[in-house]
Amino acid sequence: MKKFFSLAMALLMCVCLMAGCGQSEEPAEADNPSEPAESSEPSGGDEPAAEGAAFKFGGVGPLTGENAIYGNAVRNGAQIAVDEINEAGGINGYQVDFSFEDDVSDGESSVNAYNNLMDSGMQVLVGPVTTGPALSVSTLVNQDRVFMLTPSASSLDVVTGKDNVFQLCFTDPNQGMGSATYIGTNMPGSKVAVIYRNDDIYSTGIRDTFVAECENQDLEIVYEGTFTGEGASDFSVQLTDAQSAGADVVFLPIYYQPASIIFAQADAMGYEPTFFGVDGMDGILTLKNFDMSLAEGVMVLTPFSADATDERTVNFVTKYSEQFGETPNQFAADGYDCIYALKQAMENAGCTPDMSAEDICDAMIEQFTTMSFDGLTGSGLTWGTDGTVSKMPMAVVIHDGAYVSVENAG
Repeated sequence: MKKFFSLAMALLMCVCLMAGCGQSEEPAEADNPSEPAESSEPSGGDEPAAEGAAFKFGGVGPLTGENAIYGNAVRNGAQIAVDEINEAGGINGYQVDFSFEDDVSDGESSVNAYNNLMDSGMQVLVGPVTTGPALSVSTLVNQDRVFMLTPSASSLDVVTGKDNVFQLCFTDPNQGMGSATYIGTNMPGSKVAVIYRNDDIYSTGIRDTFVAECENQDLEIVYEGTFTGEGASDFSVQLTDAQSAGADVVFLPIYYQPASIIFAQADAMGYEPTFFGVDGMDGILTLKNFDMSLAEGVMVLTPFSADATDERTVNFVTKYSEQFGETPNQFAADGYDCIYALKQAMENAGCTPDMSAEDICDAMIEQFTTMSFDGLTGSGLTWGTDGTVSKMPMAVVIHDGAYVSVENAG
């Protein structure tokens, strides 16, 4: 019996030894350059994408908080575009999955939102919507090699030094220069006051180029007043000084919340200049408990007017109004255009969902720096290698509680 057990144990040891030898040989075969092992990594488009595969688009912006009007508009406009594209057959035959995360217009929250989207497989980012968060996230996408197209973060710092970060919106310098050019051309000889927020990169960036261009336009700046985020509740000193200086145009490179206070206080003191704002003014018409008559005649530089009569704009405004119960602003149009610009670039490059985010990023950089795009916010849009877009702004005026083109304002 002892001999039997000894023989059995010896046989068992031989079997285990053979099994161990068999396992140790597999890596050697995989390392053989003549017989490469199969990889589970994306093929980069060399192999057909799996049936049911979809492109993963992500979006980041404020859906809650004081800047929620911007994020919701971008998300809604982008979603309309995604729905249209999917209904028409997708991009290169593949559907688009679009997920949008709330960042409350906060840098840290925006980074968290970006990381959540990356964990879920995001391949392309639309956003962030506001400048501060975009500055934080743009650094990450540049490191991760994910293509980023922001609809509305307008500071040059968002794109500077990051070859895969692009803007669909006017840059801050573009808005300042465009505003001064418009005022100089259409309101020559105006005496101009500027009221801006001096602790906000968005506001100061626009102010700087506006002031510089006013010299070229032979416009006299008779007063400049500043405020901070904590002091955005009383503008009586700034308005009194602007009025005393004889300003008949007040340029406001600020957001709509402090602007609404300025309009009310100017009205109370009987001061009636022409107020001229930029894209941050969008939102004034939907501000709760605001007397809309106070904004009558306010001018805004914008790439989009909801009262335009071209077929593309009419269809978009109709769909947006039906789905969301309000007239779309320029941020909604920017979100819509972002999706269609990405579609055009992906189709030109032949992208498929099995491609890695980095491979798609490389393809998008090449396409965006060479293609021309027609959208709601302009025709013949082109991008430089610095990520900035070239398109023409136009001025609209608030009339009877709506944005209308200057020609249609009566």
